[in-house]
Amino acid sequence: MLEGLRRGSQNWLGKTIMTIFFGTMIISFAIWGIGDIFRGIGVSNVAEVGSTSIPTQDFRNAYQTQLQNLQRQARRAITNEQARAYGLDRQVLGRMIADAALDQKVAQLGLAMSDDNIARTILEDPAFKGSDGRFDRARFNDILRDNGYNEMSFVRDQRKVYLRRELGDAISGSVQPPQATVEAIHHFANETRSTEYFVLTEAAAGDIPEPSQADLQAYYEARKTNWRAPDYRKVVMLTLTPEKLSDPAKVSDADARAQYERIKGERYGEAETRELQQIVFPNEIDAKAADDKIKAGASFADIAKERNLADSDINLGTVTKPSVADPAVAQAAFETPTGEVSAPVKSRFGYTLVHVGAVKPANVRSYEEVADQVKRDIAVSRARSSLQQVHDKIEDERSSGKTLSESAKTAGFDVTTIDAVDQTGLDKKGDKVPLAEPEAVLRAIFASDIGVDNEAVNTRDNGYVWFEVAGIEPAHERSLDEVKDEVAKSWREDETRRALAAKATELVKAIDGGQSIEDAAKANGGLEVKSSSSVKRGGAEGLSQGLVAQVFNTAVGKAGSASGEGLSRIVFKVNDSVVPPFEPDSEEAKSIATQLATTYSDDILSQYLGKVQADLGVKINAGALNLAMGGGEAY
Repeated sequence: MLEGLRRGSQNWLGKTIMTIFFGTMIISFAIWGIGDIFRGIGVSNVAEVGSTSIPTQDFRNAYQTQLQNLQRQARRAITNEQARAYGLDRQVLGRMIADAALDQKVAQLGLAMSDDNIARTILEDPAFKGSDGRFDRARFNDILRDNGYNEMSFVRDQRKVYLRRELGDAISGSVQPPQATVEAIHHFANETRSTEYFVLTEAAAGDIPEPSQADLQAYYEARKTNWRAPDYRKVVMLTLTPEKLSDPAKVSDADARAQYERIKGERYGEAETRELQQIVFPNEIDAKAADDKIKAGASFADIAKERNLADSDINLGTVTKPSVADPAVAQAAFETPTGEVSAPVKSRFGYTLVHVGAVKPANVRSYEEVADQVKRDIAVSRARSSLQQVHDKIEDERSSGKTLSESAKTAGFDVTTIDAVDQTGLDKKGDKVPLAEPEAVLRAIFASDIGVDNEAVNTRDNGYVWFEVAGIEPAHERSLDEVKDEVAKSWREDETRRALAAKATELVKAIDGGQSIEDAAKANGGLEVKSSSSVKRGGAEGLSQGLVAQVFNTAVGKAGSASGEGLSRIVFKVNDSVVPPFEPDSEEAKSIATQLATTYSDDILSQYLGKVQADLGVKINAGALNLAMGGGEAY
């Protein structure tokens, strides 16, 4: 749960808001730019911000999650040393310090947000909306579950996020960029160039001789980290889930049919849908008065018109019961007959009247169609109940001093041995190792060591993953003999690129000296000359971004070259350039101004945060930070 809360605090809302608001300037200005902050504050905390402490374990959890994300993006293992070189430790700690500082500033200013405002903000949050643009209760529940939240803990955490956002808006919400800057960016983004080009393929490089042993050795020595072997762990593992322990064959037809009858309307068919409209009143008196008018003959539309509400203000659309955000409104809406209006309902935002339009009844599949699924569900449910007993038995055996393998055997299960897995979940062949809850399990494995008694990792379906680290193969440099074929391939590719670049340079000089691009292409094997007349800095159809960048780095009327696909090289000539007139009232100009305002706001907020942190005082325990990163002493 602690890991889930930590992940939630850095989730799509909190992390995105903080990243957009404060960016990398937080790290350099607000943390590492403050003098004399590295001092002892106790090994249990990596930092103190004013009266708030940042526990070492919280930092370690945050760091490990970010390291896993970085490894997934890079698609390779990344050591702590490499992550530290990237500044990952400073980025993670920076975000945590920023959160702590802003939360204290919010408290000092007495800022608060009511439960109603929190509820309204969550309902309007795009992250929780479905494809129809409305709040999706099922999506909301799924996201909370995936991040280890219940509704109460999520609301408590997000209250802090929203208050930080309110503080940021108050500081820099009305920043406006100069018109001259907007115009300059408009010209930069909309300049259009035309170009002609042809492609030099690998064949144009000529014959590349085989490398000598000395060539390969020198090439390898200059780039040996490219072939570094990652940290591998040998792991003994036992994974038990309700699905694995379930046995549908032991579920009788009688039990399955009884279960089907209880839940068939919810699970095995299309749910009932209703076309709904609602009007929310600020108090019960107004709602009761409107209800009396409807009972006296007024229509729901009359009440809406009386309150100056358009159709878009009252329509909820065609919805299922679970998709209605407010449970009280949902209950009333699906109990009210077609064409009628509910009695006043006390909802989250006031008192509500609901009008029910067209109703589409639920469509339920027969028992015979879903019998297998019903039995599987029952079997899994039963296994879930018995799994805790299995868990306790295995834990008792382990507590008595037995190994995981011995404990599993006593309980009637066999362990699995993974000979080698790296931090990205790959074995030595580069294949993915099948793991339940891979992120959490890999994080736990690489935070452990040989001989350590590890706690079981919980799976999302209420199962368990036990593991023991049986061996560690530290990251190390591989010898030239081990990677000779890979080194030779890389050397040949680099030599080919070098030869093509030299060839392209000669052709560019010839074209700039007066030779037409058509003649240059013809003289080099009759290569096809292509053209593009609408090249912008943002890109052009059929052209790589690298080629586009070089087109704009080259003067009009001149030639140049750029890397192409694979090992190829592109030779081009810029023919002309057109800059459209600037229209201050255009949508494009307004969009540029909005983006600039955001950038200026980020800068202002970064400076503000630096001042807040300086006033509160920030202390960082370098020793605790190093230990959290896996080091042995302060650095």
